[in-house]
Amino acid sequence: MTIRSKLYAAIVVVVAALSLTVGVGVWGAGRLSDRFDDVQRAADARALALQLKFDVTDFNGWQTAYGYDNGRSRPIYLASFARSQRDMNRARAELVHAHEVLLLDRIGAATDAFARYDKMAWSALRAGRDREVRRILLGPEIENFQQAATAAQALAEVEDARASAHERAFRNARTDALRLLVGASIIAAFLVIILLVTALDLARSAERTLEKDEDTDTAPTAEL
Repeated sequence: MTIRSKLYAAIVVVVAALSLTVGVGVWGAGRLSDRFDDVQRAADARALALQLKFDVTDFNGWQTAYGYDNGRSRPIYLASFARSQRDMNRARAELVHAHEVLLLDRIGAATDAFARYDKMAWSALRAGRDREVRRILLGPEIENFQQAATAAQALAEVEDARASAHERAFRNARTDALRLLVGASIIAAFLVIILLVTALDLARSAERTLEKDEDTDTAPTAEL
């Protein structure tokens, strides 16, 4: 092999080592970025489902409170219920899988029924019909609350399972990327060794060529 060929081979080795390392690094970073985005979205969905679960329990508790404190806690109940509706609107915009939509529909139906009976309870309280208030709060409203809470719990479990699955996928992707990066580093190191061997061979070839030139220059000239 000529010196030029060896030089070209060395250049190819360098380019191959750099391309391999950079390519694996870019691929791994892209894959991890995608997995991390999935984890973040799943975590947000889980947090939203847990917030809905809290909302249902919160406004039910404040309704019970105003039913027994002659309406003093009703403003807090109204604020709590309004917050639950805002969270529900956000959930309907973000949680669009079929099973999520089904559970949100169940929460929404139970919550709508809860609001209708709440108006009845409030009217009865203002009219002084305390027995009617107790009947509504401890009867149909308990049933509406249980239906909404059950659906909210099921939604929270769905989102928790999905978030856990994405977290596992992210950990697996990180492990795979690390393994590939280590493998690429080993291959790159091997290519660097080849480069060093080639460089040493080129140096020896250059030295031999130089020695030949020096011998030629110092050789005695034949007499005429």
